Amino acid sequence: QVHGGNQLYIYIKINTIVKKLKEMFKPDFELNFKMPFESDNTKQAEQHSLAIERPRFNPYQFNAGSVVGIGGKGFCLIAGDTRLSVGYSILSRNTTKVVPLTNSTYLATSGMYADFTALQKVLQARLQMYEYDMSKKPTLESVSALLSRVLYSRRFFPYYTFNIVGGLDENGDGVVYGYDAIGSYEPKRYVASGSGVSFMLPLLDQQLQGYNLSLIHISEPTRQAEISYAVFCLKKKKKT
Repeated sequence: QVHGGNQLYIYIKINTIVKKLKEMFKPDFELNFKMPFESDNTKQAEQHSLAIERPRFNPYQFNAGSVVGIGGKGFCLIAGDTRLSVGYSILSRNTTKVVPLTNSTYLATSGMYADFTALQKVLQARLQMYEYDMSKKPTLESVSALLSRVLYSRRFFPYYTFNIVGGLDENGDGVVYGYDAIGSYEPKRYVASGSGVSFMLPLLDQQLQGYNLSLIHISEPTRQAEISYAVFCLKKKKKT
């Protein structure tokens, strides 16, 4: 303690403050103190600030999962895995990621399962209101536009979901829509989403779109012919 005129100055060692704070707050949560120095010099202590880091709140949780949708003339295929996991822990092996919205429209979602459940309830309530007001069932285009609006309305605190809407249009042909987290969407022939998208999309590109077939073009029905033709193509490219 130092008296200066009418003022009283009190100097306390910074290490003592850290020790007291740790004792006070340790039962509630752990505090991580970053000490830039270890010194008893009072003047040096006044030039540095005490940095306190607290655990940050994260409202999101990634439950992984993969979903895929394929549409074509007269059919629509929507599929998803049933595993619910957090990190390396498997919480359930029988949790569906595909739910019906109407008789001909389905929603498939990967990401956070809690947000998927909340989004599903919101959509079903809005679709019931639509059916009551319009006295008719919503079409696939109406459902896809509704999901886009719901996702965009939560753009500042979005649902942690990556969605696929698929079904049959008015002509009976299959159409699938892929979405980002805030509602941007477009109709496609096939869509994949989730943690396995890097494995599914190359396969879909090759099987449905015909990409990556310039080197090995398989035309014979038998496995032996496929292998022979593949070896022939590889040898021909090596010589050239």
